[in-house]
Amino acid sequence: MDHPVPDLCAIVLAAGEGTRLRPLTARLPKALCPVGNVPLLDLALARVAALGASEVAVNAAYLGDLVAAHVDERTAGRVHVSYEADGPLGTSGGVGRLREWVGGRPVLVANADAYLAGGSVTDLLRGWDGEGVRLLGVRGGRQEFGPYQFAGVSLLPWRYVRRLTDEHAELVSTVWRPAERAGGLSVVEYAGTFIDTGTPRDYLRANLHAAGGGSLIADGADVTGPVERCVIGAGAVVRGSVTASVVWPGAVVAPGERLTGAVRAGTDLTVAAAEGLA
Repeated sequence: MDHPVPDLCAIVLAAGEGTRLRPLTARLPKALCPVGNVPLLDLALARVAALGASEVAVNAAYLGDLVAAHVDERTAGRVHVSYEADGPLGTSGGVGRLREWVGGRPVLVANADAYLAGGSVTDLLRGWDGEGVRLLGVRGGRQEFGPYQFAGVSLLPWRYVRRLTDEHAELVSTVWRPAERAGGLSVVEYAGTFIDTGTPRDYLRANLHAAGGGSLIADGADVTGPVERCVIGAGAVVRGSVTASVVWPGAVVAPGERLTGAVRAGTDLTVAAAEGLA
């Protein structure tokens, strides 16, 4: 697509440890956890590609070898991987580590763990002159910026990025709040659904939303038990009953099991996720 910002590049942040999503993230980095049978990282990469970024980078730290291998396999080396070998640097440090790669360009920064559906992210670019900081926001959640909750995507001018270092820090303190105090920050409302997938409850909620009220069963799944409002991954074997749950690729629900409001990984891990779920 055409966009009004010349040479826009993009960074997908995928380095976090996903501590709130444990024990699932003891097996996979959060960025590779599937939503609607698609890894969150793949959803984010498709999002920034649709916004017309000229080049894309992904940062990786926790279980970073898995992230790097996934990116190389899916993009055939077209996406640059920034490996934070000493551990996650935070959102600001991750962007700062890529400062030379950015090299004077404006940057679209996207959180890999943001689930966005049903709205237009392209509104974020409309009319942007490359000078102010822009955030995508939604109403009805935490009021972080006026009435808006940050929805996982931001636009950063080079004049802010060039000041960043690779010391551990967050963009909210190094860029967003300083820009807000200087009158240089704006929020573009996202009219669709945004879910921060950081907890088991919200991770399940994103999957059920992706299923659209029904069930998503991947090709190659072997399902003979009754399923309702579920997401079943490729290679999963389901012999028991599954309701409002996620069964990861290759996972097993044995005969006689009843899985409700949970996430199943492998043969031995079940994470209850539906507490407080509407």
